[in-house]
Amino acid sequence: MDVVVSARQCEVTERFRSHVEEKLSRLEKHDQRIIRVQVEVSNERNPRQADRAVRVELTAFSKGPVIRAEAAAEDKMGALDLAMDKMASQLRKAADRRRVHRGRHTPVSVGQALANVTAPEADEEEETLERQVGPITVSGDGPLVVREKSHPAIPMNLDQALYEMELVGHDFYLYVDKESERPSVVYRRKGYDYGVISLDLMS
Repeated sequence: MDVVVSARQCEVTERFRSHVEEKLSRLEKHDQRIIRVQVEVSNERNPRQADRAVRVELTAFSKGPVIRAEAAAEDKMGALDLAMDKMASQLRKAADRRRVHRGRHTPVSVGQALANVTAPEADEEEETLERQVGPITVSGDGPLVVREKSHPAIPMNLDQALYEMELVGHDFYLYVDKESERPSVVYRRKGYDYGVISLDLMS
């Protein structure tokens, strides 16, 4: 596994490079197919962000998808440790997905899991309670999680959307397509290919 270390607005010593190579060698236990890991160290000169002054970005290239992780801390060693933990977590998830895809641990479907479960009889006299969860009115006390988020959208192309998806470590990424100007979602399919869903806005 090759390790390439680069720096922006800071210096990287040979001792730190050796430490990085030693730490990153542990990633191979999660994925033997890693070919190269790029490490970029940058320094934030804003004194208000002293506790996040150093940022370390890791990019692992293998026979599978590109894995990225980044973290910021007060010093290079701390930022490296945090980024390493994030990347190890992503590699473990990717390994779990591969095992499921190969049929070693096929998950039980919801239908199979609930096949022998008997639904409780409804109490006709029980009063149905209504409550407000965010913008939705909910009847009864069934489990419902509502989380509302809003993000600024910068139009981007598909390659950039894939990069952002891998950067945050999610299985999908919502973006505005730069060419078509349509809301789109890129997502990871089974195996190592991707899919894209776009919306046609109706007038």
